[in-house]
Amino acid sequence: MRRLAVAACADRLDDPDVLARLTALSRSDTDPSVRAETVEVIAAAGEQALAAVMAATSDPDARVVEAAATALGEIASPDTINWLIDAALGDGDRLVREAAVASLGAIGDVRAVPALLALLADGPPQIRRRAVVALTVFDDPAIEPALRAATADRNPMVREVAEMVVGREPDPNWSPVELHPRDR
Repeated sequence: MRRLAVAACADRLDDPDVLARLTALSRSDTDPSVRAETVEVIAAAGEQALAAVMAATSDPDARVVEAAATALGEIASPDTINWLIDAALGDGDRLVREAAVASLGAIGDVRAVPALLALLADGPPQIRRRAVVALTVFDDPAIEPALRAATADRNPMVREVAEMVVGREPDPNWSPVELHPRDR
């Protein structure tokens, strides 16, 4: 019920009292799913919610931290890049890392490029896949070769996403099939 009540407040964030109550709830509710929902809702308030969302990055429950990492991408404050890079490169919860990678792409700050390239080269498959997508917003000469290399990744999901971004490399062993004269 509390999660539904939080969601119902989403269209009232322009009221400072509602935002203040939701901010307090994001820190104090005993149910992590309510805290996560609250973080997701208050992110729509943008910079006004930044302090509360950043506070949620140190919540003991990974679901709340994941919601905070996602919310930081929506708020798109350059002040959060270092936390997002650390979260993406860290060895914490996989979903938190994925959300951090996606948020780095959403924000588009060039400070994220070295971390995203490192993750594309050596991260777990889900992180490599997210890194491919995140890198598409940047203009850096190192990105295209890395994305082309990802088309040969050992993981089929990473390969597929990379191929969608840069196109499929032609198969050097492919040759057109010779049709029998009667089939021409």
